[in-house]
Amino acid sequence: MTGSVTPPLRTAARTPAERAHYADFYADSDSPLDGPLDGRPLLVVVGNCQAESLRLLLDGDDVRTVRTPPVHELGLGDVAPLQRLLARTRLLVAQPVTADYHDLPVGTDQLRALLPPDARSAVVPSVRYAGLHPWQAVVHPPGLPDPDPPVVPYHDVRTAVAAAWRRARRLPPRPEPTTADQVRAVARASVEELRRREQRARAVPASDLLDHPTAGAVRTVNHPGNDVLAPLAARVRHALGLEPRPPGTTRPLLTSVRAPLEPVVVAAHGLDAAPRADWEVGGRVVTAAEVTEAQGAWYAARPDVLDAVLRRTSETRRLLGLAAPDDRDSG
Repeated sequence: MTGSVTPPLRTAARTPAERAHYADFYADSDSPLDGPLDGRPLLVVVGNCQAESLRLLLDGDDVRTVRTPPVHELGLGDVAPLQRLLARTRLLVAQPVTADYHDLPVGTDQLRALLPPDARSAVVPSVRYAGLHPWQAVVHPPGLPDPDPPVVPYHDVRTAVAAAWRRARRLPPRPEPTTADQVRAVARASVEELRRREQRARAVPASDLLDHPTAGAVRTVNHPGNDVLAPLAARVRHALGLEPRPPGTTRPLLTSVRAPLEPVVVAAHGLDAAPRADWEVGGRVVTAAEVTEAQGAWYAARPDVLDAVLRRTSETRRLLGLAAPDDRDSG
């Protein structure tokens, strides 16, 4: 997928539980999907975890939707079911995926080529936004095994920089509190990057929905909330030529992990919300101190990941005034 890691190719067969979860996806040619569908066109959304949330929001009385596995989890055994499904699809929504992703023919253009001649399609961005969590990063460089830190799969540049100074056995500069101006600078850079990716992919835009974020705009840097996903789904409906409909679901989406919301962020954006000091993971409170301690120790055992984090976050760290020991040497 554009702008993300290429995890190892899935080779294991789907479990019975997985096949049941994606029953319509794995249905053979005798499936009721081949029937008239009560006059409703078949709508398929392909992408990461955000794609499934969009599917739920797009579902309605005028379309039939099918739950599909996330594109980064697709394996060789999933290609034929996906091709069979797309041959019957009238409405395709896809995030930008490069051709032959994972050495599989699942790139966006490759999927479009499988659609019936009268099908319509729309591209949607994979939304990442750092404005509410300016210190947070997802770092998945190709070829780097197991790059996710413990406890939560998100890096904090403050923790990474502290680990870098410890590794260098040098005292770090006196830390300065992050300012509201710095938070807003990271937010602007994040929106600008999303806008560039949207324009490159000719995607239905979401970036303007983050110009003035709400507290519910994102749960983490790569998990948008309903405040972004619901209006994006409405725009997708319009792009596909569908009539407006209320969201197919109103339950909160992508809530498995919620990052802290720090006071300076609330102040910087004038959010109508109270700060949250800790994480919520699977409905359980995890303290920020627990995350920092576990990840700080982990970096000592994973210098390869630490180096990757420092490289990938150089601009963010510059905006936040967080210097690492080797920044001057690396330019």
